[in-house]
Amino acid sequence: MLYAIICRDKPGHLQVRLETRAAHLAYIEQTGIVKMAGPFLEQGQMCGSLVVVEADSLKAAQDWAAGDPYAAAGLFESVSVTEWKKVIG
Repeated sequence: MLYAIICRDKPGHLQVRLETRAAHLAYIEQTGIVKMAGPFLEQGQMCGSLVVVEADSLKAAQDWAAGDPYAAAGLFESVSVTEWKKVIG
């Protein structure tokens, strides 16, 4: 199943995102369940993330999100994980 992980950064935490980005990208590569991902932008600055993962269960997707180095660094103000159905693309 596919799950959308929608994360919003805490205000003023761009530097945390930049400092943790390499570890976040390595985690994505290492875990191998990410189907697509990218940052949200406001005025050209990264301010959150959309990650679509393929996982066996909602709990597995939530566990993946919790293990993200961005989450461990305290970057996110909020994280939502929900089942997602690809229709177009």
